[in-house]
Amino acid sequence: MAQVWKCSGLRWSPDGPVLVWDGGRRSALPRGKRVAFAVPEGAGRTCVGARGHACPVSATVPGRGTGGRCEECARLDRAHSVAADTIADDPRPYRVYLAWFGPGMVKVGITAAERGPARLLEQGAVCFSWLGTGPLMAARRTEELLRAALRVPDRIPYAGKRAVRSLLPGTAAERAAEVRELHARAAALTGWPESLRPEPCRVHDHVGVFGLAGAADAVGEIVELVPGGGVSGELVAAAGPDLHLAVGGRGVVVLDTRLMTGWGLLPTDSGDSGCTHPVREFRREQEGLF
Repeated sequence: MAQVWKCSGLRWSPDGPVLVWDGGRRSALPRGKRVAFAVPEGAGRTCVGARGHACPVSATVPGRGTGGRCEECARLDRAHSVAADTIADDPRPYRVYLAWFGPGMVKVGITAAERGPARLLEQGAVCFSWLGTGPLMAARRTEELLRAALRVPDRIPYAGKRAVRSLLPGTAAERAAEVRELHARAAALTGWPESLRPEPCRVHDHVGVFGLAGAADAVGEIVELVPGGGVSGELVAAAGPDLHLAVGGRGVVVLDTRLMTGWGLLPTDSGDSGCTHPVREFRREQEGLF
């Protein structure tokens, strides 16, 4: 019987996206690679645990959940995290950023300076600019200042990010326009923390890194993995946790790799292309009357 692998998620390395498996094995994901796996018949999805520890009850988790954790492990994983705003004494410097995901979708966020742009790649930011650097609480106050004064959100759902990838402007200058405009408005605000060092607007574009330039538009997204189901397709693009796979008979579908965690997965014949997991088609605006 083929060996079953458990995925720990997708990571972004300096060389591109990498799937990480329990036990430390890593699978690089260069564009053009065939991604092929199946969920065994009768299998179930179990909680991946929290903060490096296994779930004490091996709880079953729903197939459509992107967290891959039961309620208790999700609570423990989020405790004492910067994202949950439960840490106030982290001595590391933090950077505030503006991230753009598509027309009308800009958010503000913070990340540890030592991580560089990794957080932006993980979120699938099409382009971004740093706004300032300073202590954690100063970065937090700046983030809140933009939310309150300019109504800039600090979260954008992944479903929205996927939906606008086919609507991206063709040039880097066009994609940078909203970030530049918002950066100027943010810099003009009063009330910035004195300990936060402002940074000039320099927009970094990830379209080339993600492989979105010239890639075929996705027609839908895999909504969950199911026992007995499989997927096999050529990787044409990757953004954040999403793999854009060209599968036979469908076109390009998006696989959120967070749906893979908690399943035992089997490698399959990479020569067969297709998808038997449930796929939700993206809605398209009707063009003209007929």
